[in-house]
Amino acid sequence: MSMILGAVVYFVFTNVPVLDAPSQLFAPILLSLMPWLLFAMLFVTFCKVEIRDMKPERWQVYLLLLQVVMTVAVLLLILSVKDIDTKYVIEGILACTICPTASAAAVITGKLGGNAASMTTYTFLSNFITALLVPFFFPMVEKGVEITFLDAFITIFNKVVIILILPLFAAWAVRRWWKSFHQWVCNQRDLAFYIWGCSLSILMGQTIKNIISADVSASVEIWIAVSAFVTCVIQFILGKTVGGIFGARINGGQALGQKNTVFAIWMTYTYLNPVASVAPGCYVVWQNIVNSWQLWTKRKYDKVF
Repeated sequence: MSMILGAVVYFVFTNVPVLDAPSQLFAPILLSLMPWLLFAMLFVTFCKVEIRDMKPERWQVYLLLLQVVMTVAVLLLILSVKDIDTKYVIEGILACTICPTASAAAVITGKLGGNAASMTTYTFLSNFITALLVPFFFPMVEKGVEITFLDAFITIFNKVVIILILPLFAAWAVRRWWKSFHQWVCNQRDLAFYIWGCSLSILMGQTIKNIISADVSASVEIWIAVSAFVTCVIQFILGKTVGGIFGARINGGQALGQKNTVFAIWMTYTYLNPVASVAPGCYVVWQNIVNSWQLWTKRKYDKVF
């Protein structure tokens, strides 16, 4: 519903002339709300997570290794390709594989019956791995990109990891010094889920705008969209398969399949060809269709397929 709402609002505001001025006014405001919505969503989630439960597990190590292997395989494929349009498609796949786990993954994992604390730990580890991989691999893809390891690492660390650390610290502080408010937050069963729904509506509108305005032919966009779909499905399946071996099937699927697509779009604009940003833009649609389907099956059958 959130995805449909975001798409409908975008098309209404862009196709009704009288709404052009309000859209120019409200679009930047809504986008500026995204970090605050993310903070609130993670704060609510972390209030319900015991920090002592956030410890590394074996399935996390194997999924991190799998992410590295997949990234290297896609990188080698890019280096072997000469056709520019094909390279755009594969660069998009690279952005979707090297991208870290979404900050919201812990919220969806909890709703599906998984372990939110374990997912939070994996999200931290995944972001750290991405901060290490990007400075090594991206200069090989786009030769003209001037990037030093330290500069890229610090930039990525500031953009992603701090978004996780601040709400975690705030939740810890509230748990320790404002127990009544902490208890109230914990009693709001679906608050984080509804905040996620609001942020998804805003993200969906921005995603459609990026896809429509992409400076590339329709055929290339279609191939990028299809490749993003295939990548999404493969990552969810591999994550569930590896996680299932260690009794963490739900966590594994969300860890490898649910990606921080906002970060991936920024990453492709900054270090790769901007055309490749269409892939994570499409990926956000596919992964949230998967998430919506999983949430529906959980609610209807009390089972996640």
